[in-house]
Amino acid sequence: MAELKRLSESRDLTRIERIGAHSHIRGLGLDSSLEARDSSEGMVGQLPARRAAGLILQLIRQGKIAGRAVLLAGQPGTGKTALAMGIAKSLGAETPFASVAASELFSLDLSKTEALTQAFRRSIGVRIKEEVEIIEGEVVEISIDRPVSAAAAGGSSAPSGVTAAGKTGRLTLKTTDMETVYELGGKMIEALGKEKVQSGDVVALDKASGKVTKLGRSIGRSRDYDAVGPHTKFVKCPEGELQKRKEVVHCVTLHEIDVINSRTQGFLALFTGDTGEIRAEVREQIDTKVAEWREEGKAEIVPGVLFIDEVHMLDIECFSFLNRALENDMAPILVIATNRGITSIRGTNYRSPHGIPPDFLDRLLIITTQAYAEDDIRKILDIRCDEEDVEMSADAKVLLTKIGVETSLRYAIHLITSAALACQKRKGKIVEMEDISRVYQLFLDVKRSTQYLMEYQSQYMFNEVPGEADGDDAMQS
Repeated sequence: MAELKRLSESRDLTRIERIGAHSHIRGLGLDSSLEARDSSEGMVGQLPARRAAGLILQLIRQGKIAGRAVLLAGQPGTGKTALAMGIAKSLGAETPFASVAASELFSLDLSKTEALTQAFRRSIGVRIKEEVEIIEGEVVEISIDRPVSAAAAGGSSAPSGVTAAGKTGRLTLKTTDMETVYELGGKMIEALGKEKVQSGDVVALDKASGKVTKLGRSIGRSRDYDAVGPHTKFVKCPEGELQKRKEVVHCVTLHEIDVINSRTQGFLALFTGDTGEIRAEVREQIDTKVAEWREEGKAEIVPGVLFIDEVHMLDIECFSFLNRALENDMAPILVIATNRGITSIRGTNYRSPHGIPPDFLDRLLIITTQAYAEDDIRKILDIRCDEEDVEMSADAKVLLTKIGVETSLRYAIHLITSAALACQKRKGKIVEMEDISRVYQLFLDVKRSTQYLMEYQSQYMFNEVPGEADGDDAMQS
């Protein structure tokens, strides 16, 4: 349990957000009746696909049916990954969502089946309930007695040679009904110091681990300062007894439990990423233990989502494994995406729709995406301009929309930041048409690049011109 606590605490770290290709996605943009809004939560257009994804979302939230699989199929740049990201955002933080590109499985040190097994178990959460004893109250006073050596050195601060272990102190806590003084040791003083606890704070102390959690400032002390920070939270003084029994919930995935129990470094392996092959015996023991916890009411399973992009890159062995894995009671909802039409199944000479074997294709609920209309492209470009903090004139947006229609949406999105840099170079504040035109000339799209290659093919190394190749064959014969 101690390892699980440390794991749940590590998730409280603040993540540094960067602007990515889908960082503007906040959800699926559905209303309460699962109807798709035209533009909402970063999603634009694709109304039938979003409605279908909303039904899948309800299926996932109910968590009663395991082993369902969904295929997102459509042309490149039609929002398949955005749909998967929308599902992930709508599920919330507690529902596990694991994402993997199919090509990754062939570049790992693990076997393909082991990599898929780990991905499956990363997508299955376990909500573990535990009762702990805590002390919760408002801090009336903290007094710390420093060692004699510190006092002799002069001043209130201890010298560098004196550690927190040599200190003792008293902490006075109160609720609306009672007030008590607690003796403090060195570790508790250090924990209180790290949390910057002071008089007037409402805190919770875990008796078993010694963890200090600052819940906020007491409302009764809100007038002590003329100004407070924007993140200051005011809470009521706790009622009743100081010591309470509280139910704490830890949310972890099966894969995290596997790693903790299979490696000598245990918990640290999650950060290094060196999980290695995990023995089947370890997984069986963990599954048995989790089943016991479920029967005792200590834990519950949270089926999540596994998203596999570029699924056509999987070979026939992987598809056979997925067929079997989806029949397991602990299987998550599988969402896969591809932009291929009728193509060869990797590892065979057979051709099939999307490069997926027919028996596996029969298990899938298929959601198709359509090419974006001009109006949808304009709305997406508006959202991306806001996300990338770029001011653009109306004429420039019209030109960029036309470029998106004639070339591709991805190319148009790439030009936004490039045009902003061109605008910055000429010391402008708003991106104009001249900036769009400049970067359009500097950076080629696929069509112009292909045309250029066809014109100047003979000047490139190892070029193969059909006429010359035929002539060489004739001479050799």
